[in-house]
Amino acid sequence: MKTIFTTGQVAKICKVAPRTVSKWFDSGRLRGYRIPGSQDRRIPREHLIRFLKEHGMPLGELEDEAMGKILLVGADGNVRSNLDELMGNNDFKIDVAASGFEAGIQAESLHPDCVVVDFGMGRQEALMIAQNLRKNTEYSETVLIALLSDEDTASGFDRTMFNETFRKPFDAALLAERIKTLVGRKKQIA
Repeated sequence: MKTIFTTGQVAKICKVAPRTVSKWFDSGRLRGYRIPGSQDRRIPREHLIRFLKEHGMPLGELEDEAMGKILLVGADGNVRSNLDELMGNNDFKIDVAASGFEAGIQAESLHPDCVVVDFGMGRQEALMIAQNLRKNTEYSETVLIALLSDEDTASGFDRTMFNETFRKPFDAALLAERIKTLVGRKKQIA
């Protein structure tokens, strides 16, 4: 993951001339720094992402790095619609899987930053999804959240698998904030 860009690299990402990027930099709209002893400009990744978002420009190749990706497994429509509303569509992409099999396929293509598993789909299947994610080193940094139903106790399984557990009914705003915090630490989404 590249953290510092030249004006030429930024121009390629934005599909503009390097001179345009220099003007954005010189006018103070695009933040960065100059290399001491030269006129070369450098733009840190977080400033570039912020600039692109503020100006409604496509993130292009940075989209994968800049957006938090959430996979909801077995969650009902209310959870999805609440999270869609609360997460802010510019910073997070939300996908849904109905079963463990679907979750595996989605995880392979999406590479989610956060997986929310609803135990309402069945305790065994929910635990199997969590165990499979934790076994795979590709998902070792993935935030894993369990949504437990009233009849489901947190005992009887390894809670350390999950970064967070929420008991239904829960405050969707609290879940959204927790996801933003946990994924934001990982992705540095500002």
